[in-house]
Amino acid sequence: MSETGMAGTRIRQRRLVAGLKQAELAAAAGISPSYLNLIEHNRRRIGGRTLLQIAEALGVEPATLTEGVQSQLLAALQEAAGETKTGGAYAEVAPELDRVEEFVGRFPGWAGRLADLGRQRDALERTVKALSERLAHDPELSATLHEVISTVTSIRSTASILAETRELEPEWQMRFHRNINEDGARLAEGAEALMRYLEAAPEAGAEVTSPQDEMHAFLERHGFHFPQLEGWGAVARVEPLVAEIEHRAARALARVALTQVLEDARALPRDEMEAQLAAHGPAPDAIARATGRSLAQVFRRLAMLPEEMVGPVGLIVVDGAGALILRKTVMGFATPRSGAGCAMWPLYEVLGQPARPVQAVLVQGDLRVRALAVAEETVPAGFDNPPLTRAYMLLLPERRGPEREQGRPVGVTCRICPIEGCLARREGSVLRDRL
Repeated sequence: MSETGMAGTRIRQRRLVAGLKQAELAAAAGISPSYLNLIEHNRRRIGGRTLLQIAEALGVEPATLTEGVQSQLLAALQEAAGETKTGGAYAEVAPELDRVEEFVGRFPGWAGRLADLGRQRDALERTVKALSERLAHDPELSATLHEVISTVTSIRSTASILAETRELEPEWQMRFHRNINEDGARLAEGAEALMRYLEAAPEAGAEVTSPQDEMHAFLERHGFHFPQLEGWGAVARVEPLVAEIEHRAARALARVALTQVLEDARALPRDEMEAQLAAHGPAPDAIARATGRSLAQVFRRLAMLPEEMVGPVGLIVVDGAGALILRKTVMGFATPRSGAGCAMWPLYEVLGQPARPVQAVLVQGDLRVRALAVAEETVPAGFDNPPLTRAYMLLLPERRGPEREQGRPVGVTCRICPIEGCLARREGSVLRDRL
């Protein structure tokens, strides 16, 4: 049902709020009560002079009867219904998505409240996920906690020796006392460092971010392009760039990312990339063949060049476990902030076959992009260790041709995937099977 088709429901609600009977409103608008009854039940479309007369009789603007904020409420409620978790007292009762427009039209107040609750739930989930990510993967927090726990264990061990040994030579007793004093000072320093770190977290009410989020925010502020790192004399320019990042753990992640940018810029200098783009356009396979570089390196270099030079280019990188390392999105392609993405992305196909690149047109809602995926070994296999692999997915605008490619419907993650009948949802996790 369209927005204008819901005008009758709005008219009825406005009439009831005004305390008017159907016959009274019909008389004021110059129409018959039976015709107004059909309008209020959305059986007759309304417009022109009749709409103006009814709006005047109700004392409202005509636009409030045909437009309002319904589109935003519809989108918010549909998103909340699509992300509702299974389980609970009403798990067997599915939301009536085909009647959501009627619900918004009849009960706009309740619809707005539910939309607000959905947004609050999403914000809380993001905060919990960020805190969990921080606790699990923040190297600075892990090192500080390890120092505190190790010091406590040392003090406990020394104190146990002093308490359980009846006869202890004065020299050894003095040594143990000195150890406890030194360990106590270390413990105080470690606890103070931990408190400073926790207090440096975002203020209450602000969005909690992990070191990876801070690193991505840093890259986005620079547009994923660092002209300071172009050329052979750029090695000393990494540190001044990462110095603007507040937390040490995020600085460490950014330092690794910029070092990779520096190496790629040396392997594929800007003037050479300009010549290749003029000859081939943003075609990674052609550039790789012409320069003798790997597809993965060409992917990274294209993603870190300015958009006015290479056009809209996105890049998503995951480690061998499928977790996102880097995300540069373009054209509105949605990705999760952490964890794994949609299992139907070709990114995950190539993890099990590093030598075989894969391409596909991905359809995410109304968006269509061309995705090129390839994996590479970052650490080769040894006799005592398996290989370490990373997968890269380059996002480019879809190439227009005489026949439009069907495309592969994808979501953001399996957790909030809106695609009915998706293979990943039906089988539990295609990603887990592929890895």
